Amino acid sequence: MFQTIAKSIFGSSNQRYVKSLGKIVAQINSLEPQLQALSDEELSAQTDKFRQQLAGGKKLDDILPEAFATVREASVRVLGMRHFDVQLIGGIVLHRGEIAEMRTGEGKTLVATLATYLNAIEGKGVHVVTVNDYLARRDAEWMGQIYRFLGLSVGVIVPNLDEQQRREAYGSDITYGTNNEFGFDYLRDNMKHDRSQMVHRPFNHAIVDEVDSILIDEARTPLIISGPTEDKQDLYISIDEIVKQVDPSFYEADEKTKNISWTEEGTDAIERMLDEAGLLQTPNLYDVENTQVVHHLDQALKANVMFKRDIDYIVKDDKIIIIDEFTGRMMEGRRWSNGLHQAVEAKEGVKIEPENQTMASITFQNYFRMYPKLSGMTGTAATEASEFWDIYKMNVVEIPTNVPVQRIDEDDQFYKDTQDKFKAIAKAIKEKNDIGQPVLVGTVSIEKSELLSSFLKKEGVEHEVLNARFHEREAHIVAQAGRLGAVTIATNMAGRGTDIQLGGNAEFRIEDELRTMPDGPDRDAAVERIKAEVAAERQKVKDAGGLFVLGTERHESRRIDNQLRGRSGRQGDPGLSRFYLCLEDDLLRIFGPDTLFSKMMNSTLEDGEAIGSKWLSKAIETAQKKVEGRNYEVRKQVVEYDNVMNDQRKVIYEQRSEIMDAESVSETVVDMRRETVATIVTAACPPGSYPEQWDIDGLKQQLEEKLGLTMPVDAWMQEDQVEPDLFEERINAELDTRMDAKIEKLDPSLWRSIEKSVLLRRLDHHWKEHLATLDALRQVIWLRGLAQKQPINEYKQEAFILFERMIESMREDVTSELAKLDFRLPEPQPRMALPDLPAFLTGHIDPLTGLDNSDDGDGSERRPELFGALAGSPMAAAGPGGAFVEDLYAGQNVSRNAPCPCGSGSKYKHCHGAVGQKAPAA
Repeated sequence: MFQTIAKSIFGSSNQRYVKSLGKIVAQINSLEPQLQALSDEELSAQTDKFRQQLAGGKKLDDILPEAFATVREASVRVLGMRHFDVQLIGGIVLHRGEIAEMRTGEGKTLVATLATYLNAIEGKGVHVVTVNDYLARRDAEWMGQIYRFLGLSVGVIVPNLDEQQRREAYGSDITYGTNNEFGFDYLRDNMKHDRSQMVHRPFNHAIVDEVDSILIDEARTPLIISGPTEDKQDLYISIDEIVKQVDPSFYEADEKTKNISWTEEGTDAIERMLDEAGLLQTPNLYDVENTQVVHHLDQALKANVMFKRDIDYIVKDDKIIIIDEFTGRMMEGRRWSNGLHQAVEAKEGVKIEPENQTMASITFQNYFRMYPKLSGMTGTAATEASEFWDIYKMNVVEIPTNVPVQRIDEDDQFYKDTQDKFKAIAKAIKEKNDIGQPVLVGTVSIEKSELLSSFLKKEGVEHEVLNARFHEREAHIVAQAGRLGAVTIATNMAGRGTDIQLGGNAEFRIEDELRTMPDGPDRDAAVERIKAEVAAERQKVKDAGGLFVLGTERHESRRIDNQLRGRSGRQGDPGLSRFYLCLEDDLLRIFGPDTLFSKMMNSTLEDGEAIGSKWLSKAIETAQKKVEGRNYEVRKQVVEYDNVMNDQRKVIYEQRSEIMDAESVSETVVDMRRETVATIVTAACPPGSYPEQWDIDGLKQQLEEKLGLTMPVDAWMQEDQVEPDLFEERINAELDTRMDAKIEKLDPSLWRSIEKSVLLRRLDHHWKEHLATLDALRQVIWLRGLAQKQPINEYKQEAFILFERMIESMREDVTSELAKLDFRLPEPQPRMALPDLPAFLTGHIDPLTGLDNSDDGDGSERRPELFGALAGSPMAAAGPGGAFVEDLYAGQNVSRNAPCPCGSGSKYKHCHGAVGQKAPAA
């Protein structure tokens, strides 16, 4: 009670904080007349002036008022848009590394220009992160006019740019792009073989648009770069045929987590079916030999039972295309992981593409935490404020609207079943349509949007449907959703990037209606006519009550509901919002309390009758909080596990950077050689043991296999003083002599290049294998919980042991490969070109649903041939014309169909064994 009284007197902490920023806003406003008096040239010269002040010791905070005032004046001259005071507050919040929560229509895109310009003056680069490529291009071009006017360079990162274009974009003062493009470029950079090939600069400041969507919704999905594995098409099809015969009593499904498990009866039945089909290597289903079959069996069951066509995916052009659960968009080129996508392809009878193997991965949490300063903006962040602070240490600041909100948010309407609900929705839409009030309807799936469309057709209401099937027309449909009498059904309104303006969007109308009309007086007259019509229609729509937002059911997240509501009532416009619910809605059916069902089913609710109550709304909010809490736990777990890998990732990436920057890695290679010899000798002659206990035959075999040495160890054993240290000295001496003889044959610069390349290649190979091992470990480590142990602690211990083994194996491989190299190249040899990275497949795998949110064009088409020279050394690099220079493994009797010893993952005949053939085109 005392808190309520105090808040009413002094205001909330958020209100007090926003009020404190008013002093800075007053300073900015006081500078406006002074800057208005400047010429365009003088205003543009402000940037150089600020840079000189920073060089003289001033901080960004010191020049903030004048810099913000400069941006505002530039915006007025270039775009005809003047920042409101609340937008200035938003800019200050972004500059301070916080999250600005601003309502839809408050001009977040313009707000970002303030903090972006101020932080870009230093010349260290500012990344503006958007949710899709369209917004990245649009904002870079639109807001870029302000930056260029003030003398700053602007770049944009979108798919299908070449390396040079990406490098130039990252070299700009301000770089726009999507979260996935920034993240994938970081991973690709750390797979390259030379510093000059890398595109990223050191991290400085990132401003994230739709920060809740990127740092919350997509953050449970790691970014993954992968390459294809062997083709198992027949296995997918065979298992799918068996699963389709399974009785529903054989399994138990959990719709909350989309997990599914076999019953004891089902396990026995499926074991018999698989054995009869000849798919089991041993009669027992859970023998280790059948691990792969069990994995694909579980995925096939999940694909057939849990994943629904036209809800989770659609079939288009003989491909399975995933539907984003948050935006309702088709996600071309994205794929589910761990064989799930292949299982869905088998289920639908379309072409099955091969699975991938992880080569690099990172979570958004660990990627964005690398930025020294991180800030964001969105219309809905307050419900996730605690998570933003826990994970990113970002405070959420609610910015007041420029004009008070006029929208009326009505209580939810509750119906007994879907049919009653949709009849009521259609009737309500019809009533609003008759008076000319535009209606925006939010649905949660394509199936529901098409069901509602059929109801509206019966009522004779003309409408537009915006879902994944009509993705191409998205911007035009949204832009005109505020016209008189317009009815728009949208699968989801999150991150659409286009405002709904009452009366329609004049710019889109001009583009649509006057596309073919040439410039001239007639076109000018037509433009004025359209603008006048839009203005008149806007007033009519306002008189009709503004935009009516109707939700057909509650979403799992309150933020998504708030985003839908926020489409109405922008900039003080009138508006109305209402949600319709029923017992059959997924949220209530899966997450609602049992008492809700029993009370409602036992009530006297008649067909077609609606009720509404605070108790009901509270139950719904409780269900949403349950889901939000569960999703937070999932994301938190993803971070906990990735933090373990992140520590190892930092070590590996730092080592790669040191190797690339070093002029010579000879000392490192010699140290590896010494440690490898010590390991071999110690394994054969353990400390504290007697000579009679030593494994001399094993020592000779290891020296022969790993180092290509035949040493007189038996003779050494006959000497009086037999010590393992003496063995090491003699082996090292012999190895050094052989290596020196090899090096003398080559130009020193070529040898340095070979050493560096072998070191990087073996490091990459073992890191890739280590990632696969950690993935497998993470899948099963939860079983340790059955032994009353903490899975995450067990995972940390196991991962550390595996990492140490990986380093040891890499050390041995580098030593072995260099020791066995045989050079037959003519002198002198030029420095060999470093291999280009192929067009990797990229993925963004959701551990909850298996969803792949990569948004990278590479994933849409499988091109196994791209991976032939994945990590080739200079000796395997393509020379002029694309021919391979030399086969490092000639004379080693490597089978042509065996995996190439270089570790590329390709067959020998397609890699180093392809002498004289053209290198694969990247």
